[in-house]
Amino acid sequence: MNELKINDIKNLVTIPDYSFYIYICLIIFISIICLITLYFIIKSFLNKKKSEEEIAFEILENITLNNSKEDAYKITKYGRIVAKDDRSKKLYYELIENLEKYKYKKNVQIFDNNVINQFHRFMDSVDV
Repeated sequence: MNELKINDIKNLVTIPDYSFYIYICLIIFISIICLITLYFIIKSFLNKKKSEEEIAFEILENITLNNSKEDAYKITKYGRIVAKDDRSKKLYYELIENLEKYKYKKNVQIFDNNVINQFHRFMDSVDV
């Protein structure tokens, strides 16, 4: 019985397997997509443009109240944009009434303390 020879069984054959390479390429591709998405998200948050209200508020904050005619026009223009709630609108309209004597004339006086105090009260009431 030991003399039987089996010739039907063949040696093992190597099958080419590319699943590891496909897996690595898939990881690289997903990583690149995630990095690009993350880049655009960060870029959109960092380059966020200021709103019109924020720009107007900054201009009003930087007014020196030295040139009364130009400052009266600036307060009128940008105060309308910034005043949103009822209290700030009321203070804005009161301020505009007092600023009328500083506009539409060739030569004007400097702001009196009443107008300066009203302007500071208006700026304290504004929420941006």
